[in-house]
Amino acid sequence: MIIELSERRRVVPVVRTRTVAVAAVMSTAVMVMGTALPAGAAPAPPAADGAGSGERSTARAMPRAAAVGDLRYTSALPLSPGVVARTFETSGIGGKAVGDLLDVDLRAPHVRVGLLHPPAIAQRATVSAMANAQHAVAGVNGDFFNISETHAGVPPTGSSSGPEVDGGRALKAAVPDGQRFGPALPPGTSARDVIGVGADRRGHVASLRLAGTVRSRLGTLELGGLNQYALPVGGVGAFTSDWGAVSRQRAVCGTDDARNDPCSTGTAEVAVRRGVVTDVTDTVGAGAIPKGTTVLVGRDAGAAALLKLHKGDRVKVRYRLTGDVRFRFAVGGFPILRGGRPLDGLDAAGPAPRTAAGVSRDGRHLYLVVVDGRSEASGGLTVSELASLLARAGASAGVNLDGGGSSAFVARGPGEPAATVRNVPSDGAERAVANGIGVFS
Repeated sequence: MIIELSERRRVVPVVRTRTVAVAAVMSTAVMVMGTALPAGAAPAPPAADGAGSGERSTARAMPRAAAVGDLRYTSALPLSPGVVARTFETSGIGGKAVGDLLDVDLRAPHVRVGLLHPPAIAQRATVSAMANAQHAVAGVNGDFFNISETHAGVPPTGSSSGPEVDGGRALKAAVPDGQRFGPALPPGTSARDVIGVGADRRGHVASLRLAGTVRSRLGTLELGGLNQYALPVGGVGAFTSDWGAVSRQRAVCGTDDARNDPCSTGTAEVAVRRGVVTDVTDTVGAGAIPKGTTVLVGRDAGAAALLKLHKGDRVKVRYRLTGDVRFRFAVGGFPILRGGRPLDGLDAAGPAPRTAAGVSRDGRHLYLVVVDGRSEASGGLTVSELASLLARAGASAGVNLDGGGSSAFVARGPGEPAATVRNVPSDGAERAVANGIGVFS
């Protein structure tokens, strides 16, 4: 049941002042507004929170609630025509849960939804910093990401697990399922799943697969990665100037089934400048990639193939993300709601702060949801409860995004100079994240 206030009122756009149990003190660098962080610029958050997973490693599986309780909207703030921010109360197995919901009418003529992102893929920034840099009226955090690293001497990249599409352009592809972060995937889903808005101006939940080749005098190699922190075993990946300056070494570590497995010892890196090989080495490097240059990284069999190339060889690298939907914008997230029903096999870990996104049956409305947690004021929700919350809000399909200390909801009210945080992050301050979903008007 949805309970609405009998009289809609315009609320004063201020951050709620709920009492929270702070999980960790973030570094000063992380809390600087408007500053993007290279992946290694700030210490990793506490290990108890899981690496970008939105879950505490000690979280217990709990009896699964069939659904959240009554959904009661407690305030509404129109941010622009077609964009309304609401606060709400509900309940789950962890008790009372409060949060924020953004209802976006994709039919509104001046409304656009896009990717919030730092200047580079291998970089992090707070949601408010990204929203203000890109002039969004509202936004939430996005995909799970590589925030910490277990391989000695290998820096975390800060990049997301799933695909990214911005303005119709493919920025990155998905890592192998065994290399992703976050709760366990429900059956039939993968790291390739995304939510976004298509060229038809409708919201969609779909899957994006990388289709790419490397052609040279030696023949054709299948491209197994694009600007991603982990490549398939035996594969070859392409890195562009979008990647940033962080080391590409992480791409050859772990396996398709286990991200903490050792790094490959057989590696190669080939630089291709305007279709011509300019460098071949058996060492994976770091540093900014100039525009017009593509760096090919190979591991194992892929490395052996790349090492056969020579300086001066002509090479053509082509790639695209392909699927049932032609997206103008897309971000990674794993499906939890389909046809208005929660998926079977959703992770049963206990309540936590959560972020989710959903679309209406006709694709005309996008719903962005952040649920606070880990406090006396709000216990958070399980993933299954989050799916039922999306359904009650009006979504037919939806995905789970990064949660825990990453969960952030920002908005810029009418007449306000900047977007500010409206929820209560469980770390006590915003966490720098890999990307987000922004609403522009």
